[in-house]
Amino acid sequence: MNWLSDFRGYPVGERATRLMLAAAAVSAMVMGMAGMGAGAAAADTVIDTIPVGTSPDGVAVSPSGSRAYVANSIDATVSVIDTFTNVVVDTIAVGNGPRGLAVNPDGSRVYVANATDNTVSVIDTATNALVDTVAVGITPVAVAVSPLGSRVYVTDRSDGTVSVIDTATNAVVDTIAVGNGPRGLAVNRLGSRVYVTNRTDGTVSVIDAFANTVVDTIAVGNNPDGVAVSPFGFRVYVANRIDGTVSVIDTFTNTVVDTIAVGTTPSGVALSPDGSRVYVTIVNDDTVSVIDTFTNTTADTIPVGDAPRRVAVKPDGSRVYVTLGGDGAVSVIAVERCLGSLCIGTGSFAGSLAGAGSGTGTGSSGAGSLTGTGSLAGGGLTGSTSS
Repeated sequence: MNWLSDFRGYPVGERATRLMLAAAAVSAMVMGMAGMGAGAAAADTVIDTIPVGTSPDGVAVSPSGSRAYVANSIDATVSVIDTFTNVVVDTIAVGNGPRGLAVNPDGSRVYVANATDNTVSVIDTATNALVDTVAVGITPVAVAVSPLGSRVYVTDRSDGTVSVIDTATNAVVDTIAVGNGPRGLAVNRLGSRVYVTNRTDGTVSVIDAFANTVVDTIAVGNNPDGVAVSPFGFRVYVANRIDGTVSVIDTFTNTVVDTIAVGTTPSGVALSPDGSRVYVTIVNDDTVSVIDTFTNTTADTIPVGDAPRRVAVKPDGSRVYVTLGGDGAVSVIAVERCLGSLCIGTGSFAGSLAGAGSGTGTGSSGAGSLTGTGSLAGGGLTGSTSS
């Protein structure tokens, strides 16, 4: 993959920013590869199943990784999960038909799209209380928050629009016309672009987040749903429900550069913090497909529960959370890196250093310390999507 060739034609300031991000990405990748060795492989396993409400849909993890929030579409509630104990510690009443949700960058607010009420609920995470309700367009189904937390973007499925909320006032400040049947959306890490899947049209709208205008429309597969941006913004991944594929978009050219076959009815999409893996829920197969982003091939298929819908990854990359629409539960997947028979959890880089760098463990310090790539690369700012 020749990332540096993608920088041609960009202004000097933006090109410099992108080059620095690329250098960081390459550094993280090289250190991870050095730590894993040639025989490394991912070993992802469901370690717990957490009962939540009825027909759970959207899921999002707090920036600290200590909480996961789940929208229960039938119950009109949000379940709050303690990710250390995998127990629901609170249930918050919101609007009717909650679908997508997202946490702001400092973890103080959760925004929930209520499809039946045409509103967005605003939750204070310190008290787990509803503090505001914002009227948006018709049938809001997905939410994403800008990197600075100043804007919230909401897809209005029946209107063919995206509502833009000012988080300082909790008021809609703009409405952007996109394609027909908008569903998923995601914001890149720079906050400059918002990507919106238009299910009816089979396209992705690219929004300039500074001008709030659509600057490009990209043809993808049939019935696109979930969407996620890679941590450094070079690629966008789109699940095409009817085709059973994932489209890979080059964000510099806004063209599809690869199409990856996955299972039947792919829906939710999320990336690992280092950008090496894409997790895709496969609704009809009751599985999660794991895509290797270096080869654009399916590297693993993980059986989960009934009708997996949405997926979110813990900021350190160690856990993946999958909502099970048919089971009223959340599957928790543990992510590991394995060197032969030795598997090491992908915690933060500092945590790996502390665990293996002292020289008292049986594994080599190189293998132990360099597999924890989560905090090096950071997470992408993707929003949740809904079916």
